[in-house]
Amino acid sequence: MNPLQPLDNVRVVLSHTSHPGNIGAAARAMKTMGLGSLYLINPKFFPDREAERRAAGAWDILNKTRVCADLEEALSGTVFAAAVTARRRDLSHEVFDARQGAMKLISHAIQGQVAVVFGTEMSGLTAEEVSKCQIVVHIPADPDYSSLNLASAVQVMVYELRMSLLEPSAFPLPASAGAAVTFDDIELVLRHLERVAVDCGFLDPAEPKRLMQRLRRLFARARLEREEVNILRGILSACEKQMQKQMRSSRPASSDSADSA
Repeated sequence: MNPLQPLDNVRVVLSHTSHPGNIGAAARAMKTMGLGSLYLINPKFFPDREAERRAAGAWDILNKTRVCADLEEALSGTVFAAAVTARRRDLSHEVFDARQGAMKLISHAIQGQVAVVFGTEMSGLTAEEVSKCQIVVHIPADPDYSSLNLASAVQVMVYELRMSLLEPSAFPLPASAGAAVTFDDIELVLRHLERVAVDCGFLDPAEPKRLMQRLRRLFARARLEREEVNILRGILSACEKQMQKQMRSSRPASSDSADSA
């Protein structure tokens, strides 16, 4: 088997890209390192001649690039995702440098599809986008001038991904021995949990604060297996049935409208 085959399971996701040249340059960076899966979330300009010019021959990647409406669509089917951001975040997931993050991604790419996610050129990733990934990756640039061009950041990450595979003994295999859980599975659990939390009165939908963000961080650390997801869904379903049963039993009995005079 080709030792670099896990790179086929890596998606590069660019969110709300403003400059089409960065899309083409990212495609070129990917092709030089053997990656071919580019996903775009609501790009301002695409397709575009500037993207084609900057791709410098990586047109096959541009031609099969998938344009998505949101991050949920871009991450659908993945088992692991890393958010690349320079900003320190409150309630952040685990933070790794580019090399460590690449090793994490590759160890999960052996199991299934993974994604490395980049934000827009001006403001990077939103807090909500970061929360939907499992880890945060920080490229340790010079703090006096840490502004890194989007395509350059992509080049750094895809280089580290390739190097991780060229040194297979350097990265750990996932600790989980169970079946991999996809982004879609986790989203279903979170939505189910949110619904039950609202129904039982634990969560006020008018003032949710950051409960779901904290739960996303908890799930990111937990690295759930499929059997564990099924257990959680089963518990939540049982709670819903019990609440519905209690609601029915608490309703007043209807009076007999045919009472005799």
